[in-house]
Amino acid sequence: MLSGFTGVVMSELRSNEAAQKIETNGVISEPVNKPWFCVALLPSGSIFKENTDSPASFLSTLQTASIAWIDYVVNDTDFDGHAQNVAKQLGFSQELVSALAGEWHEPYHDLDVELGIKLPSIQIIGQEVEPNPLLLLVKKNFIFTIHPLNVDRRFMRLRRYAETFLKKIPVDIVTADKVTMLLVRIIDHNNDRNFEHLRQIEEQSDNLNVFMTDPHTPREILGTEIYHMKHTLLTYLNALWNSLDVLHTLRYGDAELISDDQKLLDRLGMLSEDVNRQISLAEHMSDVMASGLEVLQSIYNNQLQNLNNRLALLMTYLTIIGTAVLIPNTIATMLGNGVFVIGPEDLGWYMALMVGSTLTGTLLVYFWIRKQGWIPRKMDK
Repeated sequence: MLSGFTGVVMSELRSNEAAQKIETNGVISEPVNKPWFCVALLPSGSIFKENTDSPASFLSTLQTASIAWIDYVVNDTDFDGHAQNVAKQLGFSQELVSALAGEWHEPYHDLDVELGIKLPSIQIIGQEVEPNPLLLLVKKNFIFTIHPLNVDRRFMRLRRYAETFLKKIPVDIVTADKVTMLLVRIIDHNNDRNFEHLRQIEEQSDNLNVFMTDPHTPREILGTEIYHMKHTLLTYLNALWNSLDVLHTLRYGDAELISDDQKLLDRLGMLSEDVNRQISLAEHMSDVMASGLEVLQSIYNNQLQNLNNRLALLMTYLTIIGTAVLIPNTIATMLGNGVFVIGPEDLGWYMALMVGSTLTGTLLVYFWIRKQGWIPRKMDK
């Protein structure tokens, strides 16, 4: 059986009383001791940054911040229920989060004073692609992101450089522009992490090709593995299409919280183009995979044809052998009838009749089969 994705991200949650760690590609990330992370640009130009167990320590900072990003890691199987509880603590309505809960039917919800977006955060575990939900809830001066803990270090790197990025946002521009700049940065980072998994799918596809070219591979296993590979790729493409749909809505949805500045809106358009390129690469990979399957099917058909030819040749020679056996048996049965009286003195002509008729009948059958073209010329020679 094919042994899972090579080079795949193997994420495993290990928890204890003090810390939780995420293991990705054999590298253990920094401990996630505290689920809340907040970074804010203050009107003075200084930066507030904190990891904490509760939002109470930075709620007052949010009221005066020029722009802020709050990230929360959900360590719970009930993602939707947990997300509603923590969003309520930051003043988001239950209507907003409930609209984004469940399936991906409504990944964008605008209530004028608050905006909700749901994007896929792709995670590969074993042979399965899991498009985990990433919620982006937007208020006037901050963005709140919520995502599961088992997503592969999704924002660990962005958390590290968040302070540097916020310093690059001018304090004196309008709030909608600040929100849009931060939103573009977060979405771009999420898209980049999603795109990294296409390389892993490609590596697994190459391993599958090696697996398929092995003549000893059981056909019943091969069919299952091909289905898993195609299902993985389709799931990945579906997640990218969801991302593209959200970006298109943001670009042309005219939300009050999103900037009207054309340059900033063009950045959203560039994100859409990036996702389109990712989709094109994934579809190209699907085409390459399909062509490889066609070549493999041709090889199998040739092998089957060769086997059929060998069986037909075997039947031809069995026919000749059967003729050689049938003729003397028929003569012996006929002359053994009581009508014919054969004694020891008839042994000579009897044996000559048996051998002559056998050779004659066998040669006649052989030349007739060869004339019909049932014996390949090379085999005949």
